Amino acid sequence: MKMKIWDRRRECACREEIDELQRQNLARTLKWAYDNVAMYRRRMDKAGFDPTAFKGPDDLRRLPFTTKQDLRDNYPFGLFAVPKDKLVRIHSSSGTTGKPTVVGYTRRDLRTWSELVARMVTAAGVTHRDTIQISFGYGLFTGGFGLHYGMERVGASVIPVSSGNTQRQLMIMQDFGTTALVSTPSYAMYMAETLAEAGIDPAGLKLRYGLFGSEPWSEEMRTELEHKWNITATDNYGLSEIMGPGVSGECLLKQGMHLAEDHFLFEIIDPKTEEPLPAGEEGELVITTLTKEALPVIRYRTRDITRIITDPCPCGRTLYRMTRVVGRTDDMLIIRGVNVFPSQVESVLLEIEGTQPHYQLVVDRQGQLDTLEVWVEVSDNLFFNEMKRMHELSETIRSRIESVLGLNVRIKLVEPRSLARSEGKAKRVLDMRKK
Repeated sequence: MKMKIWDRRRECACREEIDELQRQNLARTLKWAYDNVAMYRRRMDKAGFDPTAFKGPDDLRRLPFTTKQDLRDNYPFGLFAVPKDKLVRIHSSSGTTGKPTVVGYTRRDLRTWSELVARMVTAAGVTHRDTIQISFGYGLFTGGFGLHYGMERVGASVIPVSSGNTQRQLMIMQDFGTTALVSTPSYAMYMAETLAEAGIDPAGLKLRYGLFGSEPWSEEMRTELEHKWNITATDNYGLSEIMGPGVSGECLLKQGMHLAEDHFLFEIIDPKTEEPLPAGEEGELVITTLTKEALPVIRYRTRDITRIITDPCPCGRTLYRMTRVVGRTDDMLIIRGVNVFPSQVESVLLEIEGTQPHYQLVVDRQGQLDTLEVWVEVSDNLFFNEMKRMHELSETIRSRIESVLGLNVRIKLVEPRSLARSEGKAKRVLDMRKK
């Protein structure tokens, strides 16, 4: 399959070129952060780290990690490397659990951002002939604006619908001839459900591509979305603290997300020991920015669990890839000593006929033991059918989950459309232990 590549010089560079570019950009970033960010200057001095004597990426391990708490502690602009009058854009997190994390961009940062998103969406099949419906929230969240300007850089027509008002989303999709949908996978699934209820045949739409991200999702969810929408669905990855969308994204071969190694340095660490892991092993992703002006970030702990693929991709790109994020260390549940990610449960459910792609994990405590109950929506015809079939389905789900997780869980089958739907990131876990 011959596929379009946005920046062939960078995306298909030889490994020696990529390594040298990373080394040069990293040396500049470390000096820039030392000269302009007080926190990094203090940390480098404490570690006896001289950025002017930097030799290569291995030296980076002498420096401590940056965390989300560091951004909160320096709220709002304490980690910025430029004065406020050099900023042309400011974004932040919602701040629902305390002070938000604030990120900023210079004019050059925005140009870089648009280029990297253009690279990512081109790999996913988007061209200047496409009409893009962006159903991410706009505002302080980086997802909407990040994809918006990258799509415009490609020359595509952008419909900034934002999230919510699903009936209107479907009307616009039909009337405007949307060819690519940008959203979270869980919201795309909800939209597909609404589409079916409205009696709209997806084959009658012009939609060809779905670019989904912002939350972990399974391969089974991809299969379901491609079937329900009659599209090709690709995964992409980014995070506000680093840049936003554009850090990595799949090509149409869907064999891992190509990393923007010319702009970011990637490490995989053991989240418990914080030690680096060999290439190919699964662990927590750590990212260092290489070209950011406003907010250089050194060794940022993303909390996302993935692994790096170093084998060349058949598409021709030479940049390393990362596998789909299976979950976050701060979203991981530990039930009686077993690590559980919601995406593992999702994979099981989507393989079982009769279940719907809507579920919730309810964690509670009985005495000294944690318990896990999985609430699963089932199809209309099954829920109102005989009790025997319901019991058989429940036992099938319980058995399959136990074989995957090694954990005995309770199953609760619930009516169709009884679990809350999300227009953004899905809320999969209800932790009663905290109440």
